[in-house]
Amino acid sequence: MKPRSERKLTVDQIMEELRPKMWAVPGIMSFLQNPPPITISGQFTTSVYQMTLQSTNLQEIYAWVPRLLDKMRGLPGFLDVNSDLQIRSPQVMVDIDRDRAQALGVTPEQIQNALYTAYGNRQVSTIYAPANSYMVITEVEPQYQRSPEALSKLYVRSSQGQLIPLDSVVKLSRTVGPLSVNHFGQLPAVTVSFNLKPGFSLGDAAQRVNEAVRELRMPATISVNFQGTVKEFQRSFQGLSILLIVAILVIYIVLGILYESFIHPITILSGLPSAVFGALFTLKLFHKELDLYAFVGLIMLFGVVKKNAIMMIDFALEAQRVEGKNPREAIYSGCILRFRPIMMTTMAALFGTMPIALAYGEGADARQPLGLAVVGGLVVSQVLTLYITPVIYLYMERFQAWLRGTSSAVVQDREEALAKI
Repeated sequence: MKPRSERKLTVDQIMEELRPKMWAVPGIMSFLQNPPPITISGQFTTSVYQMTLQSTNLQEIYAWVPRLLDKMRGLPGFLDVNSDLQIRSPQVMVDIDRDRAQALGVTPEQIQNALYTAYGNRQVSTIYAPANSYMVITEVEPQYQRSPEALSKLYVRSSQGQLIPLDSVVKLSRTVGPLSVNHFGQLPAVTVSFNLKPGFSLGDAAQRVNEAVRELRMPATISVNFQGTVKEFQRSFQGLSILLIVAILVIYIVLGILYESFIHPITILSGLPSAVFGALFTLKLFHKELDLYAFVGLIMLFGVVKKNAIMMIDFALEAQRVEGKNPREAIYSGCILRFRPIMMTTMAALFGTMPIALAYGEGADARQPLGLAVVGGLVVSQVLTLYITPVIYLYMERFQAWLRGTSSAVVQDREEALAKI
């Protein structure tokens, strides 16, 4: 494709225009996909995202995969739903008549050996020459290998040494089966692949697929698992959520040690909810997903927003301890004197991430959620934090004074009780 600066449409928009035109071409099946910047494991399929159905019973999988495909094709937001199951290969099923075989002295192993000798390329010997060696393989002649009628001409040697016609101990039936039997984790498996419409999140897609599987009430013997990008998405977001909680906890502990208070770290962290709201609202406004890039942007955003509150709170606490100002005067002075540094650092971060948010450069579409999360969170938090943080500071000071008054009253009561004793 042409560089992004030379075309008006994004890759997803171009795919949306091409998809109905290619579907209208008779005789072909077309599957368009916009591969992610980082391809994570998974299998090579016609679509970007995959899920695997596994079971020890092949026929059970073959019966349920078409139902799941029909269900997923009816879900909103899903495109190009397909599977690697192609049941269109002519096959001949050999069913052993065990009662008749036992009466004639023929075991299933003997029938299997006869079929393998005829069609399985059994090596029976090796011819050694001065310069090379040659394997001797038994098989039926090529003109009989593609003819199902040739099975009736095969004979099986019974336990008594007699040659028994194969069609006297088996029943032959023609059917249609898969072109190949795929395996995953040593079990027969079928891979279902799908694409998503632009703006449809991967998390919502995984949730809807799980709901569809529950509604179909598949047997417990069939396991359904996401693979590739979806699997790593679920795993990474679980880890990132824990990482985010741990990061906030560490920030609280460090700030508590720094200011010798367990109250004002909460004041500093009070601006984070508004930043998260701004980031998520911006992503929603521009129809972007909360992907790994956006999550990294949230972590960056926390550092910048926390810094703004630290500038005000640090000055206010210093003014109270050194200059003896009351909380209202201290936080007011902090807001006035720290307003310019706060605006300078915020603008620096804002303009630094603006090119990413505007999707400039090659591959910018993948990085755009990071810039949008930072820019949206900074704008909303900057407007609200300058008003919310001073108010929360004053309430926290009153709460801290109330705690000190309560503890002082308890100590005084103890001293009076000890004096009476």
